[in-house]
Amino acid sequence: MTQDPAAEVPEFPMARRCPFDPPSEYAKLRETEPVSRAQLPDGTPAWLLTRYADARAVLAHPTVSADITKPGFPPLIPIQKDIVKQGHKPPFMRQDPPEHTVYRRMLIPEFTVRRMKVLRPAIEQIVDDQLDHLLAQDRPADLVAHLALPVPSLVICRTLGVPYADHEFFQDKTGILLSFDSTPEQVAKAMTEIRAFLGDLISEKQRTPDDDLVSSLVHNHLEKGEVTRENLLATILLLLNAGHETTANMISLGTLALLENPEQLAALRADPELVGPAVEEMLRYLSIGDIVPARIATEDMEVGGTTIKAGEGLIALLGAANWDTGVFPSPETFDIHRGARHHIAFGYGVHQCVGQNLARLELEILFRKLVSRVPTLRLAAPVEDLPYKRQGAVYGLHALPVDW
Repeated sequence: MTQDPAAEVPEFPMARRCPFDPPSEYAKLRETEPVSRAQLPDGTPAWLLTRYADARAVLAHPTVSADITKPGFPPLIPIQKDIVKQGHKPPFMRQDPPEHTVYRRMLIPEFTVRRMKVLRPAIEQIVDDQLDHLLAQDRPADLVAHLALPVPSLVICRTLGVPYADHEFFQDKTGILLSFDSTPEQVAKAMTEIRAFLGDLISEKQRTPDDDLVSSLVHNHLEKGEVTRENLLATILLLLNAGHETTANMISLGTLALLENPEQLAALRADPELVGPAVEEMLRYLSIGDIVPARIATEDMEVGGTTIKAGEGLIALLGAANWDTGVFPSPETFDIHRGARHHIAFGYGVHQCVGQNLARLELEILFRKLVSRVPTLRLAAPVEDLPYKRQGAVYGLHALPVDW
């Protein structure tokens, strides 16, 4: 049955009250009303999906759109409204096939498992260098500032061909674009500045190409007329944002999860080959991109016995799906032996994260080296006092003081 739209509905997003757990309302909704209505801060209504099966079904459904320009799409962060208001081209993750398919096919060759093997030595060197830098700091030191942020920033800058000297600029702008608290004026200003920066980068790669992803996209696709400059700019912006923000938060929160579960940390130290399964469990357990998969129905459809009408927005909650007790028993337990690779932390369907192989590689290299090189690592502040990113599209930590 279709839920009465006039009925009182909860406000969304809902707050994480514990460092690792998704909002407590998710479990109750999954048990009593797995497809339920909610209201976004701007008053836009949306359906929340809290079951694993429903989330996967919707994310793979051909009549469910990721296009943020469609009327009724649930805008979760100010940048989405700004893109629509200013008439900017949305990034390919917010487009549908066949347009989305064009960009995905362009990018897939750059993120294959084979390509990751080529990148491994460079990433290992970056991690070792940053661990040296961390260990040279006065203690306690901030693991976010000296490891979690620099590693993915260096990797994505190297991959794309962005000068690392500019990393503080795009980290600052990304923080504004992904925050719930940013004003429309702040978002518009940040967008203007970062688009100008990326426009200059594209021009530089046209004049002086190098062995990097932006040069490849410019000369193999832009100059051949396969993509427009506007679309290429939106694609680079997405890769730059996603390439450092999500991985940086996974590093800091993953480290905290290990420190707060010493028996799991001990198991990983005893058997470094558990690092792959440990990363998969971190991805499931933390689900930092919980609210990212917002969508809109383009036709009437039924999900879990509930009718969702064409033009209604919906959000497949990754944190709820990855803590579905019917799929992951005792989901609140951090267990690196779980074998959790069937999680959907990277989304599902045609919009599944194109850079997931790179993210996994970075995380596996970093945690393998961190637990071996810093065996006495410990938290230097109460876990409840840490500054969490509770007001953004991607969950994480602003700082993580550690000692050793």
